[in-house]
Amino acid sequence: MELFDAVDVIRTKRDRGELSNEQIDWVIDAYTRGAVGEEQMSALAMAIFLNGMNRREIARWTGAMIASGDRMDFSRLGKPTADKHSTGGVGDKITLPLAPLVASYGVAVPQLSGRGLGHTGGTLDKMEAIPGWRAALSNEEVMSQLADVGAVICAAGSGLAPADKKLYALRDTTATVECVPLIASSIMSKKIAEGTDSLVLDVKVGSGAFMKTIDQARELARTMVDLGTDAGVKTVALLTDMDTPLGLTAGNAVEVRESVEVLAGGGPKDVVDLTVALAREMLQSAGVDADPAEALADGRAMDSWNAMIRAQGGDPDAPLPTPRETETLVAPADGYITRMDALAVGVAAWRLGAGRARKEDPVQLAAGIELHATRGDKVRAGDPLLTLHTDTPERFERAKEVLKGAIDVGAEAPPSTNVVFERIAP
Repeated sequence: MELFDAVDVIRTKRDRGELSNEQIDWVIDAYTRGAVGEEQMSALAMAIFLNGMNRREIARWTGAMIASGDRMDFSRLGKPTADKHSTGGVGDKITLPLAPLVASYGVAVPQLSGRGLGHTGGTLDKMEAIPGWRAALSNEEVMSQLADVGAVICAAGSGLAPADKKLYALRDTTATVECVPLIASSIMSKKIAEGTDSLVLDVKVGSGAFMKTIDQARELARTMVDLGTDAGVKTVALLTDMDTPLGLTAGNAVEVRESVEVLAGGGPKDVVDLTVALAREMLQSAGVDADPAEALADGRAMDSWNAMIRAQGGDPDAPLPTPRETETLVAPADGYITRMDALAVGVAAWRLGAGRARKEDPVQLAAGIELHATRGDKVRAGDPLLTLHTDTPERFERAKEVLKGAIDVGAEAPPSTNVVFERIAP
């Protein structure tokens, strides 16, 4: 005998009512057990999409998803834990240099990551470009690596917030992905269940992000910061630029290469600036007073990276995959690049084979795009702008199609912008 009727719960939200704590606990549990059907949860997700939820409802919904599975506990590590989550973008390889950088200061970084879908790249896909590296670790292996090395980038176990995994797949097929209560509870249920002491959120804004406007991003960031704070996790968010791709690469192996350049003390300015800004927030949350730029300069972060890769079976010195075919696109005129559309570059990289349309699709590790210039750079007609990488040359045409009109060249340099727009704290 079920406590509630799914139809009554759907009707409450359809008619713009508030769901009670008991209704929320029941519907998440019943959906996870299969007692609420996919069509019923689809209707409820759409009602939430259209009518929203208040802070209490979102917090309870998040708590019910956490309660659907396991919780990790890092208290026996004897050192503070800090994590970062990005809402996803194009060229967003920040997790790769960030985790070892923060770990080099004695903070444990359990970076449970995912795979890419559509135009946004997945951290695990990038890491799998490193020969021998493995994503799947047991909880004991995660704990042991955090104790020894300090940083781990791996797949989240199936035991964390299983309700979210089921609901996420449903949202993907029912046009209910872009919904602040559902996005916030999805992200935060996994992060709170993961058991970290503190969390820094990188909420992307712009053409290559889920949140296209600063107001949307601010609403999502505020909702997530509130959820983390209410759950006892020290949480802050940075709103960051995703109108232009991050760095000069989008893909898998190419982004690993750029991340290693950052760890070696080089790399593009925007990637370095964002890595350092997020590292500073993570260290501050963990009670460490330090300038993370120093560990990039003196090699400590690179030592952490090498140890982290080796601990997961990878060879940090092995050559990365290279594409069988490349094609270079050139600047149409003299001038300054005034726009480099992140979404178009992300979709082009995906069409070249770097991403997937369905979660079971394979990815090409060598596919992607290398940018020879980005927004604000001066170019001459005929200068190389982008080099497309793929193992399957028949993909070039569709990638070039989406790049038509994605890059503007003008007579005057655009105003310079910072990669970090705003900080949202409790």
